[in-house]
Parts: sequence; C-alpha cells; structure tokens
Amino acid sequence: MIAEELAGRRVAVTGATGFLGTALVERLLRSVPGCEVLPLVRPGRRAGAAERVRRDILRNDAFDRLRREWGERFEAEIARRVRPVGGDVSLDGLGLDDAGRAALAEVDVVIHSAAAVSFDSPLDAAVAVNLLGPSRVAQALAAVGSRAHLVSVSTAYVAGNRRGEAPEALLTDTLFSTEVDWRAEVAGAHRARADADAESRRPEMLKKFSKAARAELGAAGTPLLATRAERLREQWIDDRLVALGRARAGALGWPDAYAYTKALGERALAENRGDVPVSIVRPSIIESAVADPYPGWIRGFRMAEPVIISYARGLLKEFPGLPEGVVDVIPVDYVVAATLAVASGPVPEQPAVYQAVTGSRNPLKYRTLVDLVQDWFSARPLYDDAGQPIVVPDWSFPGRGKVRRQLHRAVKGLSAAEKAVNHLPVRGAKADVAARLEERRTQAERALGYVELYGAYVETEARFDDRRAAALWETLPDADRAAFCFDPRTIDWPTYISDVHLPSIVHHARVRTKPGPRGGPSRSDRGRRAVLAPERTLAVFDLENTLVASNVVESYSWLASRRMDTGQRVRFVARMLSEAPSLLALDRRDRGDFLRHFYRRYDGAPADRLRADAWELFSDLLLEKSFPEGLRRVREHRRLGHRTVLLTGALDFVIEPLRPLFDDVVSATLDERDGRLTGELISVPPTGEARALLLAEYASANDLALTDAVAYADSASDLPMLESVGFPVAVNPEPKLATIARRRGWLVEHWSKAPGGPRPLLPMGARP
Repeated sequence: MIAEELAGRRVAVTGATGFLGTALVERLLRSVPGCEVLPLVRPGRRAGAAERVRRDILRNDAFDRLRREWGERFEAEIARRVRPVGGDVSLDGLGLDDAGRAALAEVDVVIHSAAAVSFDSPLDAAVAVNLLGPSRVAQALAAVGSRAHLVSVSTAYVAGNRRGEAPEALLTDTLFSTEVDWRAEVAGAHRARADADAESRRPEMLKKFSKAARAELGAAGTPLLATRAERLREQWIDDRLVALGRARAGALGWPDAYAYTKALGERALAENRGDVPVSIVRPSIIESAVADPYPGWIRGFRMAEPVIISYARGLLKEFPGLPEGVVDVIPVDYVVAATLAVASGPVPEQPAVYQAVTGSRNPLKYRTLVDLVQDWFSARPLYDDAGQPIVVPDWSFPGRGKVRRQLHRAVKGLSAAEKAVNHLPVRGAKADVAARLEERRTQAERALGYVELYGAYVETEARFDDRRAAALWETLPDADRAAFCFDPRTIDWPTYISDVHLPSIVHHARVRTKPGPRGGPSRSDRGRRAVLAPERTLAVFDLENTLVASNVVESYSWLASRRMDTGQRVRFVARMLSEAPSLLALDRRDRGDFLRHFYRRYDGAPADRLRADAWELFSDLLLEKSFPEGLRRVREHRRLGHRTVLLTGALDFVIEPLRPLFDDVVSATLDERDGRLTGELISVPPTGEARALLLAEYASANDLALTDAVAYADSASDLPMLESVGFPVAVNPEPKLATIARRRGWLVEHWSKAPGGPRPLLPMGARP
C-alpha cells in the first residue's frame, strides 16, 4: 500500500541534509518506484541547491546500497528523479523564486523534517525554524494554490515535563496543556536578540570582550584581537539567547527550547494551515537504524552518542537519571517508515497526530540501557593515549543537582589552574600542561553541558501514547509490514544496543579501540612529513625561541656589558633585573611596542663596533643557545628546494652571521647618524600582523602560494603569520600558543638546545 500509494507522485522534503531527511530521501528513491523527490535545500554562499544536494545528501554512505543496486544507472536515475529546489524554511515564502514556487505547486506530498535540532540553539534561531517553519511551509503551499498533504515532523517531547500519559492529539486538545500566545513568543525572541545586541555594545562590555581576547591570544596583534573580540561579542549574544530559551522553556514546562518551540510550532501550524491538509508525526529520540539503509547507519551524533562515548572514555563519571525510568528512543528507519505510512494514508480533514515512540509498548528502562553500555565497554574497552584500557565507572543514578555541582567545581578549578599556567614563563613541553588543562576543562564543560541539556530526557516520567500509530500499523498488508516496519514491539533492545548501535557509534567516533600504538605513523610523523613534502614552496622561520633559546634582551645585555668593568656590570644586572617585570608585561601586551621601547637603549651606540661585536656574540651566545634540530630543519627545506626566509624582530647586525643559512632575511633595522645608532627603527617592526603582511607581500613578489608555505614560530604574537600559511608549526610554544596549536591540530615541535653548561640569567659579553 505505501509504495503503491506514493508511486509516481512528487514528494517534497525539507531538512533533507539532516539525519532524518537524508534517510527519507534515500528510502523514497529505493522503495517507492517512480516517485519524484524534491529536496528543498538552502543554497550556500558558494554552492547552489543542486550542488548541496549532490555534496551533502547523495554522497552520504546512506546511498551506498542504492549505488550497488542501481549500478551504472545510478546517476541517470538521480538526474531523472531528484529535483533540487532552493529554499529556506526560516524565511517567509520559504525564500522561493518563481521556479521554486512552480515546483511546489506540482507536489502531492510535503514532508517537513527541517528543524533546529540542537537542544541549546539560540532562542530566536529555534523560533525561526521550529516555531515558524511549519506555518511557512503551509502558507507557501496555500499561496501557490496547492492542497498537497503536509506531513510535519515534530517531537514527542512537545508534551513537556508532564507525568503520565501524553496522548496523540493536538496540544490544545489535551489536559494540562500550557496556554501560550505563540505570536508574543516570536516577538519576544526578536526583541531579546536586539536587546542583547545593544547590551553587548556598551563600553564596559566591549572592554570585557577585548580583555578576554587578549587573555586568550596574547599579543597576537590588533586585527586578530579585534576579530576575536567581535566573535566573543557575538558568542555572548548567542549564549544570552540560549540561556533565555532554556529559562523560558523551563518556566513554561518544557525541558528545553527545542521542545518548547516545536510545541508552539504545532499550535501555529494548526492556526495557519488554511485548507492545507496536515498530519503531524512526533518521534521520540531518534537513533541509529536497525536495518535501513544498513544496520547502524547514523548521520552525526545524536543525543545519546556523545554521552555514551564520554562515559566510555572515562570523562563522564556520573549522569543523572531514574533507574526505573523509560528512555524513549526509536531507530531512524522506524521513523522513516512511520512517516511514509502517514504520507501514503488517507488525507485528513483535521490535523492528525501520530507518535513514533517505543516507551508505551516496548519500554527501554534506563537501568537496562546503562547496564548494557557498561557491559559492552567492559568487554570492549576504549584505550587512552598511553595504550591502556579505560575502565568504565559504575553509575549510581544521582540527581542532576549533585552532578551539576561536581562538574561546576571541576570547571572552576581547572580554569584557575589554566590561568595560572598561562602566566608562567614556561614553554615547550612544559607549556603543554596549559593545553592539557584546557582540554580537561573543555571536557568538564562538555560533560556539564550534557547534564544540562539531556538530564531532563532521562528523568522524564511521561509515557507517550501511540494507539493511532498502532492502528495505522494494523491496516498495513504483510508486504508493507516487512518493507516498512515501524512496530516498536519488533525491537530487541539488547541485540539492537549491543550488536548494532554501540558498534556504530564507536566506529563513527573514531576512538581508539585497540591497545598499544595506533597503526601507521603518529600525528607528529604525519605533520612532519607534510611540512617536508617536496611540493612545499616556502619555509618561514622566527628566530627567538624557535631557532635559538635567546632573545633581544640577552643580545643587548651581552653587547652592552662587553666593555664594562666589574662594578658597572653589577649595577647593569641589577637595573635590568628590576626592569624585567615591566618589560615582560609590555612584551605580552604588544611585541611591537616592546621592541620600539627596548631598542631606544641603543641610542648613541657606535654602529661599526656593534657590527663587529655581533660576530663574537653569535659564536659566544647565539650559537651555543641554538637548537640544532631547528638549524637542520632549515637545511632540510633548502635541500628540498624550498625557499627559506628568516622573519624576525631582532636587529639586522645581530642576525648577520645567520644570513648564509637563508635565501632571504627580514629583520629590524635602526636608524644611523654620523656612525652612531639613534635607537629609532627605520620601519615598522616585523611583529604581529606586520609579519603576516610582509609574508604575503614576499609570497606575491616571488609568485609563491601561502597555502603551500610552512611557518615556524613559538609565540601567540606570531599567530597572524601562522594562520596565514597552509602548514603552521608551533616550536617550543609558550602556553597560549601550545593551547591554540593543540586545539587546531597543528604540528608541535620540541627542539632542544645544544649541550652546554648552565649560563647566568643575563649573559655578559666577553671583554675584548
């Protein structure tokens, strides 16, 4: 009946790039002969609707089965039966052009599965898609004179935080339904965005975002800091809207903004549908497939997957829930089958509701789920970075409040430790502590987010009625029951969870499932191989703490003290050490300002004598404090034919002995008058964003692509340069850069100094 009723008909699908939408498109093409599918897809900035359908839907592994079955005619069948339509459910009129409206006028069925499925979407985004989206689809159909059957996918959790039975009926027809003016909620959400935006632009707030950007990126330069501060402002607005959505939903009796806006979306649809016939399908928590398109198929991580993987990795020690409670989950292919059964059935005169759920007739108890997961990972543990098995903990089913307090304390403690480490003058392997602390804090924040978002779903005491869905199932012939199964009683939970679902999510999570080292080269080996690939064209090196474990202060100290007697040297060291804290603070605030300020000390120095002394400085200090691995890396790049550039804020006469090692050198130069230096720089010091601009100019002048370039640096102040190339390398990074590099997956190198005895805090120049 299902295939026969839909055969040869035109079916539009919104949300086709999502989990459920992709499964719907695949099933229609494979199981309904001759039907034409019209995915309504929002065009991207660089890709139209057709390209997005090809890239984001048809390339998914859900279509591997169809490719095998159709063979060489796959492309021809797709071209004949798939008709992409550019549109956007967050816009009035769906953003359709004339061709799109004409296509919509010809459809027989519209399955509206588009949704902002994140439980923590900003309130206005959830309102635009979940609340207003179904009405916009119905109004667009009415506007083109269509009476196509609209099947709108909602969620069973529109019932809210109720106890007891949640019937298959419109919310307005059920007891204990919260009466809410959905139009006022839409207006309030729009006002909230405007109010939050205005609040974020207050001077004290802008200073706060700038301060946070500097704390995160250090002296990365004005453009990057400004960009990061603006992103922090935008994120703050979104966070305000997320918190408002959560609070508003909780105040009205829904677990989150997703269920709240979906519930109001049903109300709005009932009012705005006009003459368009409407059916509503309410699935519970949709999980991986039992059978179609293949066992375990899933797209993206749903609700349970991140919680399960975090538990298996030992990151989530506790999770709230009622052990005797029911976790209402349903495989995606059951939801697809139920939706197509509704779409092929009688067209209702009044909105009809069907709940695709399992809790009423085949309940999965929370304790059963936890026991199955624990047994599975006890027998098949994941492995940590050291190759050791991770022992999963026993859950004691605590309340949400207790778990929330524990995680809040963990986040607070880790944040304090991370902040302290970021202020320590450490680098290299020791600075990795900051990156590991950030990773642990992020994990704790993620666990806290899971508790906040999903805790209510494992504590729910609602029981979703599915008698209308069951009655629909009973009307199906045996052939349809075999081909389009959605009877929850056919699910064997232990088999599904242990043999289908858990293996699937472990595979998709790409976690370590075997002891010992991973097969093949490590990430560092792969990164090293990439930066030394023959096709690289340019290798750019910073100097200080990248090629030598020295800095401009040490070079100045050596040169300035060379002709001092013992008493002068003592006073010089005392003065320099007393200035150290203020110099360090200035360097962290702005590297360019630091260099300008510090180089003033060369005012009046004899230029020729310094140039001569610099050669002895090189042999006595810089060479001894060099990183042999770094110098070898420069030679490796030259051997491979890559152009090598030294880009440094050090003075030209200090790095003069290093020139033969590089093809080109860009450094700082002091003005000179009558044989003496003035202490004033001739041009902008090559730091921060100036480095990135100089590098871009150099690449353009030499016809080199920065996407094929490698850059080596040690500090977050070098971030503009590192971000401008295709292959950034953090060398002996200070804490901020170590954290950024770890987060972005950059290659990190730890190069050691040449062997030698300990040196004084401030090196003194050898007396001539």
